[in-house]
Amino acid sequence: MKLAVAQSFINIQPVILNLHQTAVYRLPPPLSTSYRHTFSLKSHRIQTPNPQTTTTTQYEDDGIPIEHVKTLVKFKSRHNYIRVLEVSRIADHPLAGSRLLLLDAPGNIHSISYLFKSITNTYFDVFATLPPLLPPGPLGILGFGAGSAAKLILETYPQIIIHGWELDSSVISVAREYFGLTKMEAKYPDRLFIHIGNALNASIKDGFSGILIDLFSKGVVIPELQNPQTWYNLRKNLKKGGRIMVNVGGNCVEPEDISKDGSVIMEETLKAMHKVFPDELFVLSLESRKDDSSLALTVQGIMLIKVDVALR
Repeated sequence: MKLAVAQSFINIQPVILNLHQTAVYRLPPPLSTSYRHTFSLKSHRIQTPNPQTTTTTQYEDDGIPIEHVKTLVKFKSRHNYIRVLEVSRIADHPLAGSRLLLLDAPGNIHSISYLFKSITNTYFDVFATLPPLLPPGPLGILGFGAGSAAKLILETYPQIIIHGWELDSSVISVAREYFGLTKMEAKYPDRLFIHIGNALNASIKDGFSGILIDLFSKGVVIPELQNPQTWYNLRKNLKKGGRIMVNVGGNCVEPEDISKDGSVIMEETLKAMHKVFPDELFVLSLESRKDDSSLALTVQGIMLIKVDVALR
């Protein structure tokens, strides 16, 4: 089986995680050193310059000259601090030509889009490898954001129907205005359905073939995902043979509350999942660095070992 993913995601190699009977699949370094710091969408932040430093022309850490970043919209909704940034196409940076959706004070990136391509070189591309592993049926996306994963999946798999849940209606409004969601809904009227409300209450008749989960609040994975009961409830909404893939974050997410640790929350989330999927839980680390974000995937047996990951 071949799965199309971004160039920076190559073949999968197994190692062992310190969770009972849980395998970790760690991806090797990316092909190009220019993508060594690929922006995982809740893994890196855009920082405003520190007025107390002498360097005011660049964003710290990311190295994007401030003149190449334009703020298209900025406001506070009931649930989020919403900002849409546009990075100039002439910027010497992997994010050149992108639009970014930021939803919290630290500036973690929650969605990304490019004008002329759907591949993002982020974990959204890995999300898009899930459908070939699923039985027939609708796919749920919990934490729809601006639709980065949905766009790639709809374009890649003509048979897939997506039901997306987003808590904040303002996020969907921004997605429609700045990220092409209106065009996407018009193009796929029978394949894309958006629901506003609590994603953990998501359900459809006969269940989902698979569920993608990308639920963050205030810069961290939501606390409900550290509760095994949440995963029992989610499992009930799966069809037979269905699977779940979830962004579990890690060190690289930036919490609003500095007392919180993304890596600790990731471990607590994985432990909660492991109680419900004890022999079927795998973790995908997206790059070679230990502080990169990770995805968790529920599978059966050793099927994932047999997956042949293609570059295109």
